[in-house]
Amino acid sequence: MKTSKTNLILFLLIIVIVLVPLIFMGDSEFGGADGEAEGVILDINPDYEPWAEPILEPPSGEIESLLFSVQVAIGAGTIGYILGMFREKKKVVDNR
Repeated sequence: MKTSKTNLILFLLIIVIVLVPLIFMGDSEFGGADGEAEGVILDINPDYEPWAEPILEPPSGEIESLLFSVQVAIGAGTIGYILGMFREKKKVVDNR
């Protein structure tokens, strides 16, 4: 019962964290750090020209978001797997 209560509280907290910015900043544009960095660099040095180009340019912003989401999912899965391994290893060591 304690675990399900904790999970419910965490789930509600996630919903609040997602909805509060959308409610209070509804008309705002949520841009990425790359675009902001490019703007600052051009403010500092208007003659700056990038010395590297992307190897693969996604055809649209939606595809770019999809690729980023897949990257996040792979990273989260890897971290979760490693933490699970450590937890199970600790259980085995403690039961000896």
